[in-house]
Amino acid sequence: MSWTAELLSDALNKWNETMDTIWDLLLQSPEEFKGGGIWNTIVDINGAMQAVGYGLLILFFCMGIFRSAVNFRDFRRPEFVFRHFIYFVAAKAAITYGLELMQAVFTICAGIANEAIGYLGGTAGAAATLPQEIIQAIEDAGFWETIPLWMLSLIGTGAVTLLSFVLILVIYGRFFRIYLYTAMSPLALATFGGEATMSTGKAFLKSYAGVCLSGVMIILACIIFTAMASTGTPAIEGGSPVVMVWNYIKETAFNMAMLTILIFTSNSVVKEMFGL
Repeated sequence: MSWTAELLSDALNKWNETMDTIWDLLLQSPEEFKGGGIWNTIVDINGAMQAVGYGLLILFFCMGIFRSAVNFRDFRRPEFVFRHFIYFVAAKAAITYGLELMQAVFTICAGIANEAIGYLGGTAGAAATLPQEIIQAIEDAGFWETIPLWMLSLIGTGAVTLLSFVLILVIYGRFFRIYLYTAMSPLALATFGGEATMSTGKAFLKSYAGVCLSGVMIILACIIFTAMASTGTPAIEGGSPVVMVWNYIKETAFNMAMLTILIFTSNSVVKEMFGL
């Protein structure tokens, strides 16, 4: 192959490697990511935050009692005392077993993702290869046509490299958001100790569930991209070699950009669908 065709092939191979990397990351749990070293640090931070969470629990518990009591006669009602006692016990258990709670939420979302993965089966259908027609057209191009072909190959390579970087950045960002939620969970779960503050804890759990479910949306985006990629190679018939290469790069880049947008907005889609 000529230098231009090799450049385009290398760009497509880079894209295929990115898709394989995304697939591997989606199958990993936070405990397995990067060998588990980050998770061990998060567990230590979570343990340190528990002491602060217990202190906040007492504060929120007292705030909840005095804000919901009309007068001191309310303290004589058993149901009033019992309700706030339940809040306290539930918040105490949530702080103590918060790490297990966060892992359980992730496991449930991962189970949904595995069902989608079972349908797709892999990213083999999404592998992009340079068609032989394009290679032949580039090799048959005249001298003056090689200049715009060279420029188009640089543009295509740059676009694929940028999109690949954005995809990996989004997947890594999802893991780091999960780590941040897990590390700070004792502080948020302590808000369940008071009736007036438990809305914060509910919002925290809903937001965390949304981050976990974004992995399902990413898998669905890959399924859609695979369906688009499996419909055949972009239209490349007719015209000069420059027109053929331009049409191929344009349509291929459009499909890749569509997948990138779907993955980049996965968290927003989850919020719109489920209100998380």
